[in-house]
Amino acid sequence: MKKIILASKSIDRSKILDRLNISFKILETNINESDYKDQYSNPIDLVKELAKAKALKAKELLKSEEIGTIIIAADTIVEFDGIIIGKAQNEKEAFQILKSLANRSHNLITGIALTSVDDPKIIVDYDITIVTFLDLSDDDIRNYIKIEEWKGRAGAYSIRDRASLFIKEIRGSPSNVMGLPMQKIFKILKTEFNLNLFEN
Repeated sequence: MKKIILASKSIDRSKILDRLNISFKILETNINESDYKDQYSNPIDLVKELAKAKALKAKELLKSEEIGTIIIAADTIVEFDGIIIGKAQNEKEAFQILKSLANRSHNLITGIALTSVDDPKIIVDYDITIVTFLDLSDDDIRNYIKIEEWKGRAGAYSIRDRASLFIKEIRGSPSNVMGLPMQKIFKILKTEFNLNLFEN
């Protein structure tokens, strides 16, 4: 059985793996994301490069880990009308983000990078899920902000929790909305790293 390292501090990503009963350990890489945001204006390029940077940093930190240890890294952003929306820094910003997304569709884009501590190969990919919100009143948004789900989450919401009340439609991978497109990860691990999650 190969050990899996999740190079992410995201609660939602951890909960996806927990729910699937996949054994893993968390490693926070603490890379400076703002450096990459200045370099990459294309949202797909940005999430792919951020995920790759996290995976490579994790690999550097895990040099002494046992052979075959797999690293999974990811980064998620919201793209709306060509604008990249990251994590809100305060309640006012969270309100503005949710107000702009209300009654409209946006793209939730996740970049993933997978590698092994003893293998120079790194597989980088991405997935896009289209999410449509119901129309939200200002009071709805304020009440949602009060429960603080917006903190640390791209687009200032968590579909796994109370935000599920105002999601009208999801087109694409549901797990991608929570930060890990598991259908792609399953396939990459199986074909590129000889790891079948059904058997792990």
